[in-house]
Amino acid sequence: MNILAVFISVVLLIMSVPIFMVFGLGSSTTAIWGMNLPWSTLIQVSFGSMTKHVLIAVPLFIFTGMVMLRGGAAHRLVAFATALVGHWPGGLGIAMVLAMGFFAAFCGSILAAITAVGTIMMPKMVEQGYPKPFVIVLAASAAFLESLIPPSNAAILFSALTDVPVSRTFAAGFVPGLVLLILLTAVVSWRCRDLRSPVRSSGAEKLSAFWNSLPGLFTPVIILGGIYAGLLTPSESAAVAGVWAMAIGFFVYKELTLKGFMDCLKQTAMITAVIFAIIAMATFLSVVLTYSQAPQKIITFFTEMGGTPLMFWFAVAAICLILGTFVEIVPVFYLTVPIFAALALSLNLDILHLYIVFVAFAGIGMITPPVCVGVYTAASVAKESPEKAFREVPLFVGVGIVFGLLMVFFPAAATWLPSVLQ
Repeated sequence: MNILAVFISVVLLIMSVPIFMVFGLGSSTTAIWGMNLPWSTLIQVSFGSMTKHVLIAVPLFIFTGMVMLRGGAAHRLVAFATALVGHWPGGLGIAMVLAMGFFAAFCGSILAAITAVGTIMMPKMVEQGYPKPFVIVLAASAAFLESLIPPSNAAILFSALTDVPVSRTFAAGFVPGLVLLILLTAVVSWRCRDLRSPVRSSGAEKLSAFWNSLPGLFTPVIILGGIYAGLLTPSESAAVAGVWAMAIGFFVYKELTLKGFMDCLKQTAMITAVIFAIIAMATFLSVVLTYSQAPQKIITFFTEMGGTPLMFWFAVAAICLILGTFVEIVPVFYLTVPIFAALALSLNLDILHLYIVFVAFAGIGMITPPVCVGVYTAASVAKESPEKAFREVPLFVGVGIVFGLLMVFFPAAATWLPSVLQ
């Protein structure tokens, strides 16, 4: 039955069946026919996985990001980043990376970040001579900062799976997020060293751009300040951030219309439905793993083989690279994190270190064919065929691997800030 379930899943995946159906049909086949488990068990566990309190923050952060996009905050953040570094060699590319970092601080959706910042920056960059394929893959790679810089939906999902407090997972991603931002900035500076804006912003223009973007920049203060001051839970903080985003969109920037607001609700519902459908069906797999005692057997096998922490990290890297190439990051979380977490604890490794290494290597799938959802989204924004952008992918895959290896060998990047805040 296990072989049949794997065969069904692979066939469905090749047929481009939605990933939640791949999880649901393959796992339920094993659970019901192979293990004689009743449907009620699967439904109860699935319902419980979707009703965890911490997951309430996911749609709320997505909504905040959408409102920031429609309400004018994204445009002003881009203008501020451009005023700061637009005159540097490769300045517009660096400005896009910085703007992605800013937007990541209050947006829970990688695709929303690509749409918000890319729509504004990508036409400007192409106009000034930046190669369009490079611009597309840079936008997809920079949007990955959302998975690291808090608040992050990836951190929320990881906490839901491992019962690590969200505040600690948020903190673990901050320093690695800055490291990745610096690496991307260095690559843009080298690759586009002959391209620079002929116009340098004056001090008054920089100050004006900062002042205009200040309401948007204040959003992360509300989110993270409320959490780390102990005043708000992550879900409450996300709700407050959503209200703040609506306030500045309607009353400060006055660019958020009722039609735009309704579109934000629609987009939030669509993205949330996709995420929670995957969570619901992936839980079927967790039931199969639990009843078959697969994690315990894998741990026993790994320890009996004399597995070391370094072997474990390279196994995580290889598995995440392979799976991330064919499957989006949310299903990869639910497919592997329960097993990885059990192995990490058996080896006395920090679970937050696992989070960063996992995200670093699984996230490379955002830009690697055939899935590469980040590249496809950025290409649609740039109105370009994604196939033309693939020649730039190896450069940024290399950056991702370097970043992942840095995280493997320097665990303090993930564990230092959580320990300080604790």
